[in-house]
Amino acid sequence: MSNHISPDCSDARMPLGATGAQRHPSASATSTPLDLFARSLVMRYGRDAAAPPALGGVDLRITAGETVAVMGPSGSGKTTLLHVLAGIAAPTSGQVLWKGLDVARMSDRDRTSLRRRDFGFVFQQGMLLPELPAVENVALPLMIDGARRGEAMKRARALFAPLGLSGLESRRPGELSGGQAQRVAIARALVARPGVVFADEPTGALDQTTSAEVMGHLTALPRHSGASLVLVTHDENVAAWCSRTISLRDGLLTSDVRRAPVTASTATGATGATGATGPAATTFSGRS
Repeated sequence: MSNHISPDCSDARMPLGATGAQRHPSASATSTPLDLFARSLVMRYGRDAAAPPALGGVDLRITAGETVAVMGPSGSGKTTLLHVLAGIAAPTSGQVLWKGLDVARMSDRDRTSLRRRDFGFVFQQGMLLPELPAVENVALPLMIDGARRGEAMKRARALFAPLGLSGLESRRPGELSGGQAQRVAIARALVARPGVVFADEPTGALDQTTSAEVMGHLTALPRHSGASLVLVTHDENVAAWCSRTISLRDGLLTSDVRRAPVTASTATGATGATGATGPAATTFSGRS
């Protein structure tokens, strides 16, 4: 029997108060509510106006259900772009539009709420809490957001079987392999049913075989739920799992390429793409 995860990506739960961002009807009128826009993004660090910016005026549209790899040499601005799109950092100028709202103009409090509810995150080292069992690590974002423990744990447990983690719910991070820990981190990113998952070098600490396994699970979410995936990587084999690759250099977008991505089935024995056999396809289902 197939396991299903049902991310309700259409749920616009973030409250807007006096400090909330301004709505931009033009954005929602020309796109779906779950498209993510960057408009004329500029990011400068420090006060030297003559220094080259980390982002020099980036325009980008990421559509719902799209998988996007962000590549570029060290210092190109790829991690800065990820942080600005995700509301971790506010740009010096420009807009990031999500659900008709300008993330760049939100207060710190509203951006924090956005990151808890609408955005999911997967990092290179997983960043799991070592003292908590896997299932509590996954449930933690929901409990921080005010969910009852029982409901949070129920939703967390429902993610383990589809990600090949059955039986590992009570293990602590130190008792998991690198690939298992990253899949727990993916479950944590999915538990709030986000509209966008951001991943920063999610396979950087993994071997090639485990990397293919993790990417197979990670890219299954957008294909089946309508959520988007935006990941930073330096590895072309990892980028090949995505339907689109954008490249940055010196804070500017230099290329934007769409293609048929590698999948778990096409990765099997494909040494030119991943060099590893991908995992069995994970089934995610959107809102019925």
